Amino acid sequence: MDDRAGHWDSTYADRGTTAVSWFQTVPTPSLHMIDVLGIAPTAKVIDVGGGAASPVDQLIARGFTDLTVLDISEVALTAARARVGDHAPVSWVHEDVLTWRPRHQFNLWHDRAVFHFLVDPADQQRYLGTVRAALAPAGAVVIATFAPDGPDQCSGLPVARYSAEDLTALLGDAFTVVATSREEHTTPTGARQPFTWVAARLAS
Repeated sequence: MDDRAGHWDSTYADRGTTAVSWFQTVPTPSLHMIDVLGIAPTAKVIDVGGGAASPVDQLIARGFTDLTVLDISEVALTAARARVGDHAPVSWVHEDVLTWRPRHQFNLWHDRAVFHFLVDPADQQRYLGTVRAALAPAGAVVIATFAPDGPDQCSGLPVARYSAEDLTALLGDAFTVVATSREEHTTPTGARQPFTWVAARLAS
């Protein structure tokens, strides 16, 4: 974890939390997929790689009461915690998703722009195994990655790019896809980054 954590700590320390390429003031695509899935404010929600991103702020504002943010960067988590306050209903987990083991199950797993950094097929399968282990029965997942015509690297690291069909195939028969979409994200520097979004629910 040390090398990967150091990379992301340096990225946030050098650029700040609002100048990283994935920054969004309002995470509209995330909120849309959460609405499509019908996730209630009483749900247990984990934002994987949430770092200093804004979904946690928006979900707190919507009345969600059981939130977890997991990130490999302590710098990012510290910034988010300072922003939302210590009394917010959030558990902050400083872990690498590839080695983390959930202590309880969640109703929603949200990941915007973590999975596409896993370019090793073994790491991809390890991640997907953790998703399945972390979800409660009928739990849901929202995953966003770079689209096939998106960047082939980000923050100095290679990425994998996916279509909705690719992500559906990787999730496999354990999940029923509820919705897919394409996002044309504009970075703080004005660059265009196409994303693929998939929302799915564990099959009963």
